[in-house]
Parts: sequence; structure tokens; C-alpha cells
Amino acid sequence: MIGGRLLALILILATIGFIVVGTLRPNQSGSYVSDAQAKLMGSTSTPQDAVNTLLQQIGRRNWSAAYSSLANKSEFAESDFVRDLNGDYGSLRTYANLDGFDAQPLRASTDEAQVRANLRWASVVGTFEDSRDLRVVRNGGRWQVMWPIVKQAKVPPQVLPVNYLRWDVIYRGAEDDWGAQDVEAPHVRIVAMHPVDRGGGVVILGELLNEDVVPAFVTVKATLLGSNGAALATEDSFDKISHILLPKQVSPFRIDFKKVRLSDVDNVRIQPTASLVAASADPVIGIESQKLTPVPDSSLTGDLVNQSGQVVNVVHVIGTFYDAGGQIVWVADEYPSRALLPNTPVHFTIPLPADVSNKVGSYRVVASSYSSNRFQ
Repeated sequence: MIGGRLLALILILATIGFIVVGTLRPNQSGSYVSDAQAKLMGSTSTPQDAVNTLLQQIGRRNWSAAYSSLANKSEFAESDFVRDLNGDYGSLRTYANLDGFDAQPLRASTDEAQVRANLRWASVVGTFEDSRDLRVVRNGGRWQVMWPIVKQAKVPPQVLPVNYLRWDVIYRGAEDDWGAQDVEAPHVRIVAMHPVDRGGGVVILGELLNEDVVPAFVTVKATLLGSNGAALATEDSFDKISHILLPKQVSPFRIDFKKVRLSDVDNVRIQPTASLVAASADPVIGIESQKLTPVPDSSLTGDLVNQSGQVVNVVHVIGTFYDAGGQIVWVADEYPSRALLPNTPVHFTIPLPADVSNKVGSYRVVASSYSSNRFQ
């Protein structure tokens, strides 16, 4: 049991490190600066130049210069402008870097233009996009951007009663004389598994059940075997799974093999691993206004509502999609870039491949959360 406990600790630290350590040391490569864009730094002679210059300043986190260049800066404070772009409450947006952008002119006249700016942000758990329609106005001999700030709702002072389950774990200490006795690891079980051929590789889709009465930190590893029984490849579902499962909870998982063809696979050996962890049923994340959008914008959208009184810094949303017969046809996820404040909806969008969208008969969405105050 000591080995299982150490494994649980290592996995937890790895997960936290993936989100926290990586965000505290974001990529500073500045790869978002192309040669063409760099030549436009400081130029405001055209609407396109003004937008490119502003986005370059944002990419360099030169907030003062970006704010000072705005035509409507009198409408909000610089701190509001920074918060709109950079997020707050330790969200993914707070530590993301502008990885690239493009500006598309929509219309223009002598003294006014409209440009759509598509910004791509890079974070430790992947990229996310932000699209803004920018109004650009002529001011004397230069053009200035009117920034469409998105104001965040304020949470009013209130008291939220909580009533949730919590599991604490007491392990054997160095001076405890328990013999070989220790707390048993949770029992988990694969309840669905479906391999598919995807993009020249193999994708394993499935679901994992914690059938125990205690919480579990879970992972799933899969090995593809050839006709001679030899292992072709081994991968795990590190970022396509809800790692902490409360009793009787089910998590989807997805494991991607990019360089193996399904026709070469004779068998799949799949191994779930579970370790006992302390956990609680709080915070509760409500999932509301779910909507499946068909092609060409195939996706599942909805709103996440933090029903607790604590701030959720990072939330991970995973969708499991089934065909009319109940078989899993896809598993996809998203990390919304903004933190979840109490009782304040945050929109999410889980993209779907076009060919999968037409097969979906039903779906299920789960959300797992990370709050920094749990580890303070």
C-alpha cells in the first residue's frame, strides 16, 4: 500500500504541476511576432496598422502602451483593460501568452473602419481563441482602436450555506504499529471501451467507473498489441480524463495513438490504476443551457455555474458523445480560459469533428475543477 500511496502523491503533484508550475513559467519565446507584423510596430497610418500595433503591444504584455493607444480609454481604467485580456483569479488566461493573431477588415470609410481580430492564446494545457470586432476611428493623422471591453459580473456580498460530503484519509505514520495493515486502494472498473481509426492513428474511447465507497485518483493506460502479441505502442489518458472520481462516479477517457493503424492492431490491453485520495464533493459545478450545434460549426456549448462560495481557478470540461445505439463515438474536452466566480455563468464550447457530429444521438458532460486555496 505504501507504493500505491506514493503513486497517488506523485500523480497528484504531477497534475498540479502541469497546471500551476507551467503557468507560473509561461513560454516567453515571443513566437507570435512574425516578421511582417514586427515591421508594423508603432504604425497607425491605416486601420490595419493600428490594430496590428495594438495586438503586438498586447502580445508583449506592454499594457500601458496598449491602453494609452486606445481611442476610448476614458470609458474604463487600465486595470479593467488588463483584466479583460489577462484574466484574474489565477485563471488560465492569466498566465497565457499571445501565440498568434490575424486581423480581417470587415468594412471601411474615410474616418471609420471595422476589423475582426482573432487572437490565439497558448497556455500550459493547450490553446484557446478570442475573437473581437474592433471599431477603428481616425483621429487627426492616425487611426485608433475602440476596445470592446467585456465587463465581468460582480459577485454581491452574500452567505452561501454548504452541505457536502468529504473524505479524509489517515495513513500509517512512521511510529504507528499497524503491522502490514493500511487503507485499501479503491476498486475501479472499465465499463466501456471502443477503439476507432482516426486520422491515420488509433483512438481508444471509453468510460471508467469508481465502484467503491471512497474517492479515487485514476489513470488509464492502454497498450496496442499486434497479431504476434508484441506491443505496438503504449499511451495513457493524462489530459482526457477526470482524474478524481468520487464514489460511483464515471469518467470518460480518450487515449490517442498517432502512429499506429487500426488494421495492424489485434488486441488492446487496457489497465486502469486507482489510488486513494482525500476529496470532497465541493465545489459543485452546474452545467446549464447545453446545446449541440451541427455542421459547419459542429460543437457542444453550454454554461458552467460555480454553485459554491469559493473561486474555481481552472475547470476542465469533458464531453462523451454516443450514437443512437449508445456506443461511444467521441470524447472531447475544453479548459475555459476564465475563472469561475460563485454563481456567475462561464460559457464553454467543446468542438466536434464534422464527421462525428452527424453520428451523435446523445451526450454527457462532466466538469472537474482546480482551486488554489485547497493547497494553501
